[in-house]
Amino acid sequence: MDALPVFWFIAIAALWTGYLLLEGFDLGVGMHMLFGTREERDRRVMLNTIGPVWDGNEVWLITAGAATFAAFPHWYASLFSALYLPLTITLIGLIIRAVGIEYRGKVATARWARFWTRCIGIGSVIVTFCVGAALALTSTGLPLDENGNRVGGPFVWLTLPAIIGGLAVVGFALAHSSTFLALKSDGPVRARAGRFSSRWAPFCLIPAAVWALWVQFAHGGTLLSWALVVLAVVAAVYGWLQARRRREGRAFVGYAGFGVFGVAAIFAGLFPRVLPSTIDPAFDLTVWTASSGQYTLGVMTVVACVGLPVVLLYQAWSYWIFRRRVTPGMIPDVHVVLPAILRAK
Repeated sequence: MDALPVFWFIAIAALWTGYLLLEGFDLGVGMHMLFGTREERDRRVMLNTIGPVWDGNEVWLITAGAATFAAFPHWYASLFSALYLPLTITLIGLIIRAVGIEYRGKVATARWARFWTRCIGIGSVIVTFCVGAALALTSTGLPLDENGNRVGGPFVWLTLPAIIGGLAVVGFALAHSSTFLALKSDGPVRARAGRFSSRWAPFCLIPAAVWALWVQFAHGGTLLSWALVVLAVVAAVYGWLQARRRREGRAFVGYAGFGVFGVAAIFAGLFPRVLPSTIDPAFDLTVWTASSGQYTLGVMTVVACVGLPVVLLYQAWSYWIFRRRVTPGMIPDVHVVLPAILRAK
């Protein structure tokens, strides 16, 4: 058995885990802005908790896609060609959300702020649902023929597993971000986020648990994958208990642990497949049939071993620099800065 394809399968699973953990609370904060409060200052507190890090967290999505393209070109080609429509919708959601974050504070009117708040929230919902649907389909299967081509129309991907996966990532983002907001903010936002993480977050995690169990039963889970499912459940219960006690840091660790062990359980249950075919198991793409050559994987491994620690250290440093809570007192009053020529008049 070649070790490098297995190594890169694990690496891609780790990249998706990093994306769901880091971008997960970013996207969840965007959704909480829709319904978490009607106060403008509170919404600005929520937005400022992710302000220094949200764009850096999106790099994990790009890296996961690029690693899949380079290490498993057949997996990338079959998955992305079969999911043109949801991936295009994902891109639109990312654009809407990013523009909303950048433009929301450009004009000091309530109508302007409400419009871009909706863009941030709706864009976040679109991205989380479509990413979850895509990951669910790569773990449960698509109608692929012997050449790895999709069989069926443009909506053949819209299946029950895709819907469950989409709801799973939306729910996880809401739960995970509630503990993040409770940890990173103060005042009314902190109080509301704490109540959400203790009351509603466990229900938000149910679709993710269903997804993980679906993969285990569909592919005949191993001892390792089932052990990871158990650890995910234990982590979720721990996070919920700590949230009820208002121990925000421990609650964040608990729900984050659910995400880590849950994603690990899904990929462990999927192995050695990377993209099952719902038409015939003989058409499944596996770690070895979908991978690049040994030379390509070897070069990628060297580059990753050199560059990845630098990226991780830099991102850890940025989180450390912006580790303080965001309080309502840090948010200045809304004001309009007039051009110098108007001030002179």
